[in-house]
Amino acid sequence: MSNTPTDACTLLDTDHKNVKKMFETYESLNSSKAQDVHARKLALARHICLELTVHTQIEEEIFYPALRGQIRDEDLLDEANVEHQSAKDLIAQIEQAADVDDMFDARVKVLGEYIDHHVKEERNELFPQARDSGVDLVSLGELLRLRKADLMEEQTAEA
Repeated sequence: MSNTPTDACTLLDTDHKNVKKMFETYESLNSSKAQDVHARKLALARHICLELTVHTQIEEEIFYPALRGQIRDEDLLDEANVEHQSAKDLIAQIEQAADVDDMFDARVKVLGEYIDHHVKEERNELFPQARDSGVDLVSLGELLRLRKADLMEEQTAEA
């Protein structure tokens, strides 16, 4: 890991890329003939949920409030919060599932589609405005990184 400070948009986009890979791995398990495929899918889906839960929390607590009043199109922030709520509803359903069945797979697939849409909007609309806003994205990135580390530690301690 480099010591170069990461700006907030880059940090969040790295999360996006990591979760995208996890969704792709989940999808690839659909063609697996391994005996433990259901256990692997369940564990991966729960890890995706953990990553997304922490990611949405740091966006809602730190990133979005820092941009409010600083970007041209604040409706993007409201839309992002609504998208987060839809994702949280699916995450709760996935986390409560006891086993992997067709509905479980469907929920994971739809969650991936929601996240894809959300990421495209952030990448193409929100992040460019954030970069043009004058907000110190490097300091904000450090706040996000520290909060994410704390939340991941809390979540894994609870598990």
